[in-house]
Amino acid sequence: MSCLVLIESVDGALSEVSTEALTFSRSLETSVDAFMVGDASAVTEELGAYGVARVFAAAAGQGFDTFAPGAWAAALVAAAQTSGAQVILGGGSPRGNEVLAHVAARRDVLMAANVVQVEQSDPLQVSRQVFGGVALEVMQLSDALGVFSVAGHACAPAVADAATQAEVHEVSVDLSAADLAVRVARTAAGAPDESGNLKSAKVVVGAGRGAGSADAFGELEDLTELLGASLGVSRVVTSLGWRPHHEQVGQTGSRISPDLYIPCGISGAIQHWAGCSSAKTILAINSDPDAPMVTRAHYAVIGDMHEILPAINEEIRSRRG
Repeated sequence: MSCLVLIESVDGALSEVSTEALTFSRSLETSVDAFMVGDASAVTEELGAYGVARVFAAAAGQGFDTFAPGAWAAALVAAAQTSGAQVILGGGSPRGNEVLAHVAARRDVLMAANVVQVEQSDPLQVSRQVFGGVALEVMQLSDALGVFSVAGHACAPAVADAATQAEVHEVSVDLSAADLAVRVARTAAGAPDESGNLKSAKVVVGAGRGAGSADAFGELEDLTELLGASLGVSRVVTSLGWRPHHEQVGQTGSRISPDLYIPCGISGAIQHWAGCSSAKTILAINSDPDAPMVTRAHYAVIGDMHEILPAINEEIRSRRG
């Protein structure tokens, strides 16, 4: 078995979702090749560090100057035929999921989205997140070609034990008008992405409706500062206008995977759980012992967050002298 990994790059470096996908691909215990659109020279060494043997690159221009999912899929299918790949996978980003869905449709095979684990390789079975991440579904993929995307934070990026000298091969494909029917027409600079610190934070303090009002975040901000953490909130908090959207954790916000997550006054709806379920340790603070977040947490403190947080903050200050 061999696999081909769809690569996305940002400013001349591999994106986080791609490094996760490359790391995950090694769980298949097979040779790993990569596919990307654009100049591969900037990331060839980095790909070699992740154990990639060959890089198949579709040069920018001639239909690849802007993102077109049909064109990317056509080139990815061509690369898979050349490489002999039996599995095609990529990061579970919006772009990755779209391109892989096109690939599966072209090859008339199933696609599994948000995969977190390979259950067995022959036949290929994977576990994937469903219902916002609160349940796992085991899915058997086609013997002809396995196509799936890797869920965000399904694994931590890690280079291979032994680096390789990746060989670059150019992919040539004749694109049809249908391949270019949907494409990015133009791009414009948006507001700065202020969610980066939240997504990469090792400690996150969360706040939900239990905070009470927009003026009641002082204790939360104190704890965040004392722990060197980032502040994350539930959707209802941003909907009420208490905090900005870039702090939102959940299905329509940021997906986090900190070492420690401290959700305070958050009930734990499915949409929020989808964004924080990858946290390694969850310490919930909530007045409701039956709240979903409490029942899913590793540890819980039951009580009013506005009484508990000041006591925690004072204890931390006291221990630090």
